[in-house]
Parts: sequence; C-alpha cells; structure tokens
Amino acid sequence: MVHRVGVYPGTFDPITNGHLDIINRAARLLDHLVVGVAINVGKGPLFSLEERVALTQEAISSLNLNHTRVEVKPFEGLLMDFAEEQGAALIVRGLRAVSDFEYEFQMAGMNARLKPRIETVFLMASERCQFISSRFVKEIGRLGGDIESFVPPVVRGSLSEKFSELDRLDAENP
Repeated sequence: MVHRVGVYPGTFDPITNGHLDIINRAARLLDHLVVGVAINVGKGPLFSLEERVALTQEAISSLNLNHTRVEVKPFEGLLMDFAEEQGAALIVRGLRAVSDFEYEFQMAGMNARLKPRIETVFLMASERCQFISSRFVKEIGRLGGDIESFVPPVVRGSLSEKFSELDRLDAENP
C-alpha cells in the first residue's frame, strides 16, 4: 500500500475555522498530513512561531481525523525543500476566491519547476468558510467584534489575551 504524505503550509496567524476545514478535508485524502507553520517574518505575525504552532496543534486536536496522522511542524526556507524533507508527494492549498487562484497558480508553477515530483492540490473553501481570513479575524477581534464563528475557542482566548497585552503596552508607552 502506498503511504500518501501531504503538506499544508501557512502562516496560521492565527489558525481559523477555514484552515481547520481544509485540514479536515485534506486528511480524508492522505495517510499523513504535515501542517507546516511558516516563519514568514515578512508578514509581521501577531503571534510568535511557538504560539502559532501551539495554537495550531491545540485546534487540530479537536478534529476527528480518523486514521490520518497529522503533525504540526514549523519551517523556514523553501516550502518545496520542507515538503521533500517530509517525504510529501502533495502540497495542499486552500482557495477562497478567484483572487487567491491567480497567486496560487503562479506559486504552483514555480514549485513544480523546483520539485516536479511534488504535486500541488487545491481544495476549494467550503461555502461557510469562503470569507474567513486570519487578517480579517485579527482586525475584527482587535476592534472588539464577535469572532466566535470564525475561529476555535483556543484562538478566541489567545487573541483576547494578545489584544489585552497590546493595549497594556500602548497605555504604558503613549
């Protein structure tokens, strides 16, 4: 029997219900899924790498993944090198809208040139998750809006703590 390994990469700052939907659906297609949490300092993440890995692990622990082994690992550098190190044959990417497709299509082409043996597979966001993005979740949460339907409870609590900490720092350093 072939052991199918895939990598689902992202910044996961923070992980959302949309990410969890893709993880859950990808797990049905694979024997082993590695959720790769990218360092990506260029995006200026709200959470540290360690916090993002921990939040992602905790959020995934609530999923019913049947017999699929799911691991969360941080990575730096080229995604395709990381995927090859994991023994992956697939990169899993989620698409929410046409605007996502243009970027992802170019990225898939570049990745195919780097490592032709590793395929990129796109999963369309479920209709209930098409509009969810980490950026919007952070903005809504920062402004005191209700993010309950967008993120798992562990993320809601962590965002609340992070925003309280930022507010405290802002008050101390006007």
